Amino acid sequence: MNEDALNTQYWEQLRKGDKQALFELYNNTYFHLVRFGLKITAHDELVKDCVTQLFFQLWDKHTRLQPVTHVRAYLFTSLRRMLLDKLAYQSKTSAAISRLSADEVAAELSYEEIIVRVQHDEELRQKLHRAMQQLTPKQKELIRLMFFEGLTYEEVAARTSQSIKTAYNTIYNAIHLLRKLLK
Repeated sequence: MNEDALNTQYWEQLRKGDKQALFELYNNTYFHLVRFGLKITAHDELVKDCVTQLFFQLWDKHTRLQPVTHVRAYLFTSLRRMLLDKLAYQSKTSAAISRLSADEVAAELSYEEIIVRVQHDEELRQKLHRAMQQLTPKQKELIRLMFFEGLTYEEVAARTSQSIKTAYNTIYNAIHLLRKLLK
């Protein structure tokens, strides 16, 4: 069976809720997508994060996915849109931060404003801490390695003596739970 037919088969299985098909599609297209993404931007971590996020979104929306005959083209287009959106957002955010920093230097914050910001940051930190306590020890470890130490899925899997699929699945489930708890 050729690669296009195989990807189409994985797509159809994914639409029916087969998580293994998602992993197979991920494994079959990951390097092609990363290579394609690097043609759009040289930020390799952004590209890898967007590829992973694309597959998270596919799983979250798998019941609403439509049949696709050219799966790789669909994934390339989705990745391109996601990368362009992220790059535009980063550009706007950088400009806003520059303006904010300049404004704050020009006008010193009042004591009340400082306290409100500190309290807000503390509330967010406590909420995240409570949510993290709901994770299993393995999920906490993998989240720490991935997001606080900046390791890739491959590096996380190697460091924890797991398969990449297991690391991906554990991190996906942990993120899904954190999203629920933080809403």
